[in-house]
Amino acid sequence: MVMRSRWIFGIGAAAAFGWMGVIPASIAEEPIHHLSSETCKTCHTEIFKQWKSSMHANSTAFNDPIHGTFYRNTVGDPGKEGELHKASQKYPVCLQCHAPNAARDMKTKLDAIPAYNEGVNCIACHTLKKYKGIQAPDGKLQLGIKSYELSDTLQAPGRYSNRKLASLTASGDIFGGDKEDKPNPHLGEPVTMDGKEIPALPMESNPRQLKTSDACMGCHDQRNNPHGVPLCQTGNEYSMSHSQVNCLSCHMPVNGGIVDHGMGGGHDLAILQRAVVFDLSAVTGEDTITASVLLKNQQPHSLPTGAPFRNIQMILTAYDSEGNALWRNAEGHPAKSDPQAYLVYELADDQGGPAGPPVATRLGRDTRLKPHEERTLVYEIPAKGVALIRGELYYNLLWPGLVQKFTHLPEEVTAAKLIATAEVSL
Repeated sequence: MVMRSRWIFGIGAAAAFGWMGVIPASIAEEPIHHLSSETCKTCHTEIFKQWKSSMHANSTAFNDPIHGTFYRNTVGDPGKEGELHKASQKYPVCLQCHAPNAARDMKTKLDAIPAYNEGVNCIACHTLKKYKGIQAPDGKLQLGIKSYELSDTLQAPGRYSNRKLASLTASGDIFGGDKEDKPNPHLGEPVTMDGKEIPALPMESNPRQLKTSDACMGCHDQRNNPHGVPLCQTGNEYSMSHSQVNCLSCHMPVNGGIVDHGMGGGHDLAILQRAVVFDLSAVTGEDTITASVLLKNQQPHSLPTGAPFRNIQMILTAYDSEGNALWRNAEGHPAKSDPQAYLVYELADDQGGPAGPPVATRLGRDTRLKPHEERTLVYEIPAKGVALIRGELYYNLLWPGLVQKFTHLPEEVTAAKLIATAEVSL
């Protein structure tokens, strides 16, 4: 079945040129948010490839093993219709971000149609008309897709074209050059491309939404648990940094003339390596070496940020000339033996003990690097026999306790990622 967009032409353009009589010619057989990104792949091959490997494309409980674990524990089977959040007996709020197309239909069977299980797919972002904020008029949180005014007309970050309008421009075509012989469903009519029927997908320019952090904040601003404890709050951190650089500048850079739709974050090693300046210096005394470890957060949000169980650990080791370790700041994980080397956002229960995101009643310690913060850790190391000091910085997606608990998760998810090193030879 070929899906039709709700209108042949954008409503604003139609009204301006007196075409209102022809608009209802193609009422949708199915709503636009049921359209699979496989349709977009026909023309946008490279962008589709980038998106397909992103966490946005793999955000549902079927494809993200960490989210899937929490979803199955707190909700149930992502392949079953009618599932409710166990504690609240309400529609799972997590789907508003992790499966926005399903959330628009209030569905929980995420394999019902491809568009549901594609997570944050092309249509999910490119139908965001306006960001309303995460605070609803009644004071409650409206998260994910709920925080946006939506449109059935695709929203574009910049200029767009329409055959009816192109002849009125100086160049004859808003795209530049003669494109009349090129099929383009964004001009308001269905087309055939490489033998595949593409429905009419009219488009309008909306840079205020698509070229600013408004495109991100519905899901990446503050998110509270049922007890009012803030979990993810990247948006708050960004606001406090007073940065004029928006999210897309780092997470969707332009490469080869194409905006990167891989949208790298905490799962992307290259992004993590760029995120921090890590350096080491040492001053040798008579009996000790004073080692200074520099950590500088390059980001306009805390490091790490996002899900509260993400954390960073630093390991500092002194070696002799044979490569034998003579001293280390911590044996195993530094959480207890060297707390300053552990950057973490902890959640707690009423007694101050560690608690998971769904049940936490208050915040624990927050030792993460604040936006643009520069921090120096100082260590006194016995000097005898030391020939080299090496620092290593590791990023983890999960708290150590969760790694031990979730033994079913693949190693690529639970293993610490080395994101920076520094050495001093003596």
